[in-house]
Amino acid sequence: MKKFLFVFFLPAFYTAFSQDATVQDLKTESSKTITKDPNDTIPKIWKTGGLISVNLAQGSLSNWAAGGEKFSLSLNSLLSGFAFYKKNKHSWDNLATWNIGYVKTTSLGTRKNDDRVEFTSKYGYALNPKLNLSGLFNVRTQFFKGYDYPDADTKNYTSNFFAPAYVLLSPGFDYHPVKNLSIFVSPATARWTIVRPDSLRALYGVPVDKPADFQFGAYGTISYVANLGKAVSYTGKLDLFSNYRHNPQNVDVYMTNLFAAKISRILSVTYSLTLIYDDDVRQFGPHNTSAGLQVQSLFGAGLMVKFDNFTPKPPKAPAP
Repeated sequence: MKKFLFVFFLPAFYTAFSQDATVQDLKTESSKTITKDPNDTIPKIWKTGGLISVNLAQGSLSNWAAGGEKFSLSLNSLLSGFAFYKKNKHSWDNLATWNIGYVKTTSLGTRKNDDRVEFTSKYGYALNPKLNLSGLFNVRTQFFKGYDYPDADTKNYTSNFFAPAYVLLSPGFDYHPVKNLSIFVSPATARWTIVRPDSLRALYGVPVDKPADFQFGAYGTISYVANLGKAVSYTGKLDLFSNYRHNPQNVDVYMTNLFAAKISRILSVTYSLTLIYDDDVRQFGPHNTSAGLQVQSLFGAGLMVKFDNFTPKPPKAPAP
């Protein structure tokens, strides 16, 4: 992050024929050579920041002839933070995100509708300005218990912390053809699907007698950030994984999309779309034994605050 050196020149006024002592002093001060602090010319090797977003929606009905829920309330939030390191040919990118959401209605009570925790760490060594030799570590799970609701009176326990969790370790190449676009490809990736309770392992293709299933295959991920206008931004990621050891033609997909439109400094409207296909998760179809595309769509309006570098700005110099 570049530092700016603000230099204020005191005006020196003089006439063509005479100068008093006060004016002469001002002129002398304004003509002095100012020496820069060497530390101000050293670029930052760490860049840090984050984002907090909270969206809230509420509805109520009273004597409503068309029917509906008497009361509904939904809350969705996103917390993310990053720490990027770059020095010479070395780079190290770290990103953590947590999405959590709940919805409450009169008839159904309180239910979780979003819970995703993800951490990614990627080291890179620059081979040229656009290509890095890289190593990537990623873990994805959730914090709280999750349930499936086949009907209003039934709920089935389906998830918990590290049940499942997906852990991935991948060496490969990271290509940056343009700004804010990263394409990472690895032909040799290790991935573990971890499920702690044995009662849930069959839901995610993990052997009942083992806490984790090891997979080896090819992996690719594309990350992109773009400004679609002065107030609208897009953040997207697409992960693809092919398991060499079992049905390599059935590629697992994990895709996230976030559109954010700023209304004011802290107010925003957001829309997120998440698509997941995991060939080992066979909970769908007529007999709940087939893999299927999982889709999550969330729209909300609320608060969004960004933090960048967490470095306080230097105080302004007093006016002359």
